[in-house]
Amino acid sequence: MATNQADPGQNTTLPGALRSSGASVNDWVENLSETKFAYLVLGPTLVLFTALALWPILYTFKTSFFADSFSQFHGQFVGLGNYVGIVTGTRDYSLIRPFIDLQNPFRSVLPTTLIYTALSVVLITAFGFVQALVLNKTFRGRSIVRTAVLIPWAVPIVIQGMIFYLLFIPGGLGTEFLNQFGIVGSRPLSNSLSTMAIVTLASIWKRSAYVALIVLAGLQGIDENLYDVADVAGASRWQKFRLVTLPQAIPVLMIAMLLTSIGSMRIYGQIDSIASCSVMPSITCAVVGTFNGSLYGTASALAFITAILIGLVSLVYLGVLSRSNAGGI
Repeated sequence: MATNQADPGQNTTLPGALRSSGASVNDWVENLSETKFAYLVLGPTLVLFTALALWPILYTFKTSFFADSFSQFHGQFVGLGNYVGIVTGTRDYSLIRPFIDLQNPFRSVLPTTLIYTALSVVLITAFGFVQALVLNKTFRGRSIVRTAVLIPWAVPIVIQGMIFYLLFIPGGLGTEFLNQFGIVGSRPLSNSLSTMAIVTLASIWKRSAYVALIVLAGLQGIDENLYDVADVAGASRWQKFRLVTLPQAIPVLMIAMLLTSIGSMRIYGQIDSIASCSVMPSITCAVVGTFNGSLYGTASALAFITAILIGLVSLVYLGVLSRSNAGGI
């Protein structure tokens, strides 16, 4: 009977050790700084996200060093040959339009992308900022208006593209209206310049609401005491906007402009659904076109050129944003 009894030491020492280990872990966590605790909590997610995102990026980068091949996924190793061919124009035969053509910039890939990006960022941010200023005011039905403003942003790109396509086809409502003032011809979607204007208008209609939502969150975080001090000092509305609202809104405006720039440089769906990539080429159009044509080396190089451009633009915004946070602006 004595052999069936468990050793008392095994039942008492193990829970005590676990309790001691748990207490030491809790003490270690409690002694962490806020920054280290944030890294501890976000660490597993960041590792998983990096693993899932990094592998396709590295594989695409590897593919960009190989020539196009219709018989296999990877052709002959050419190093930077795909990048050099794209930039110098020797690969223009594989693209819908030339990559760089300064004599006809609205029908070449890189100039069209950069022009559209600059134009859309300025206009989308401006319209979004105005909407945010209006929505930040107190008036009857403000919640309904805020909800209604977001409807264009919720519309799928394909449906939005079909709307603007029907507006500007020959005989469409938008075509007939603008044709009366000589702004567009009878077939605006066959002209590169007018197509860019229409795509930009569609982008403003859809994406300015998203910018307004971001900026509105920043405006609501401005300390109301600043406006009270400005009122006491006898500041006008313009002075309060210039000295209080605008400086406080610059950081969130820069974030909105960064997101808009990234989205504009990757534009494809709106172009494809409103007109076509042959009328208004973009870098993403070139990536999709070459990939669908099984030109995987060229498509990968174009994708990485896009990533480099987006990275450079992001660094500029982050530099300006850091200066703004440091009081340099």
